[in-house]
Amino acid sequence: MYDITIIGAGISGCSLAYELSKYDLKVCVVEAENDVAVKTTKANSAILHAGYDPKPGSLNARLNVEGSHLAKEICRKLDIPRKQLGSLVVAFSEEDLKTVEELYDRGVKNNVPDIQIISKEEVLEMEPHLNQEIYGALYAPSAAVVNPWEYAIAMAEVAIQNGVTFYFNQTVEGITKNGDDFEVKTNLETINTKYAINAAGVHADSIHEMVAEPTFKMKPCRGEYYLLDLEETDTVHHIVFQCPTKVGKGILVAPTTHGNIIVGPNATNISEDIVNTGQDTANTTLGLNDVAEGARKSVPTINLANSIRNFSGIRANTDREDFIIEEVIPNFYDVAGIKSPGLTAAPANSLYLIELMKEKGLVLNEKEDYIDKRRRIHFNQASIEEKQQLIQENPDYGRIICRCENITEADIRESLHQTLPAQSVDGVKRRTIAGMGRCQGGFCGPRVVEIIADELNISPLEVDLDRLNSHILVSQSKEVL
Repeated sequence: MYDITIIGAGISGCSLAYELSKYDLKVCVVEAENDVAVKTTKANSAILHAGYDPKPGSLNARLNVEGSHLAKEICRKLDIPRKQLGSLVVAFSEEDLKTVEELYDRGVKNNVPDIQIISKEEVLEMEPHLNQEIYGALYAPSAAVVNPWEYAIAMAEVAIQNGVTFYFNQTVEGITKNGDDFEVKTNLETINTKYAINAAGVHADSIHEMVAEPTFKMKPCRGEYYLLDLEETDTVHHIVFQCPTKVGKGILVAPTTHGNIIVGPNATNISEDIVNTGQDTANTTLGLNDVAEGARKSVPTINLANSIRNFSGIRANTDREDFIIEEVIPNFYDVAGIKSPGLTAAPANSLYLIELMKEKGLVLNEKEDYIDKRRRIHFNQASIEEKQQLIQENPDYGRIICRCENITEADIRESLHQTLPAQSVDGVKRRTIAGMGRCQGGFCGPRVVEIIADELNISPLEVDLDRLNSHILVSQSKEVL
C-alpha cells in the first residue's frame, strides 16, 4: 500500500515526487512511457518565465513568480543547467507599447522583481540584431532558460534516492475507490494507494473521468520550433518575445543553456483523436513558415538555414484559463492544464498542492536523513587538468564519441547506470547531450547504439530510439568477418 501515487512523470509529476520525498511517505510514480519527461516537458521553449503575463490573482500568476524563485535554488542544488538571461517583450507599434504597459502593470501586481519598460535605444544597445523599427520593450531580468528534461530527471533522481518508486511502461487503465483508498489498475498490475494525484498532462481529463464527472476538457495545441547551430550563438543574448496574443506568447528567439538559438513556437489546435494518443508532434511546412516569418519580424537577419533540428511539442491546454490544482473527490487530486508557465511554476505548484493535502489531513513528517543534492561529471566543461585526471581514473573519458558536443564513451556508459538510467538512444541524449549538436547524431548515433548494446548486454536490434520498442535496427544484413 502506497501513501501517494502520482500518475505522470512529466515536470509536474517529477516535481511532486521530489517535494513529497522529503517526508516519511511511501510514494510511487506511474508513467506510461519508459522514461521521464518524454512528452511536453522535453519539447518546449525551456523558459523560466518572469511572471508578468498571467492575470493577477490567478494561480498562474502566483505560482509562476514563486516557481521562478524556487527554480534558481533547485537548479543550484541539483546541478541543473540554468542561465538567467532576462527577457524582452518587444513592441513593434504604438499599439504594442500599450500591451507592454499592460504587461508591466501585471508584472508589478504579480511581484515580478526589477521589471521595467525600456526605450528603443536601450533595447538595441542590448540586442543590436533586433528589428531597428521597434518602439521599445518590457525588460524582466529575472527570466531564465533551463534544460527542461534534465530539470525533471534531476528531481526524479533525488526522489528515487529518497525512496520514491517509479513504474515505467505502465498505462493507467482504471481507478477504483475501495473504501478510503484507491486501486490504480495499469496494463501490468494493480497499485493500492491512499492518495492519488493526476499529473497526466494531455491525458489528464481521461484520468480525471475515471473517478468523477468531467469538470474540464483538454484542448491541446501544437507548437513548432527551429533549433539553430552554434554559429548563430550571437544572434540574441536575451529571451526575445513578441507581444502575446490569445493563443500564446508569440514567436520567441532565445538562447538555450547549451548555446544554441531556439525559435518558435506557433500554435496549432489539434484534433481530439490525436490528443488521445498524444502523438501529434509533426512539423508542417505551413507551421514552420509561420515561425520563420515571426522570427524575422524580431530579428530580420536571423539565418534559419543554420537550423540543425525542427521539432514540435504539445501544450496541455484546457477549456479553463487557469491551472487546475484541486481535490476532485476525497484524496484524489488533479494537477491539470499546466500550460505555460507550467515548467516555471512546477515546484511552486507542488508546494501548493501539498499544502492543500495537508489541510485535508495528510500527515507530513520530515525525514531526518533527506538527500537534497545531485552532482554530475561535466567532462566537456572541465579544465585540461580535470580532464586529464578523469581520463587517468577512467580511460573511457579519453574516447570522444559525440564530436559536436565533446561527449565521451564514459559519459554514455555512465548514463546507462545513473540513478534514473537511460533506456534508449534519446534517453542517453537527454542525459549527456550526445547527438544534440550540428550533425544531430549522424556521426555518433551508430556508436551510441553499439555502446548501449555492449553495456546492457543486449543485441543492437533491441536498442530503442526513444519509446519502448522503437527499434532503430530491424535485422542484420551482413556477416561480421
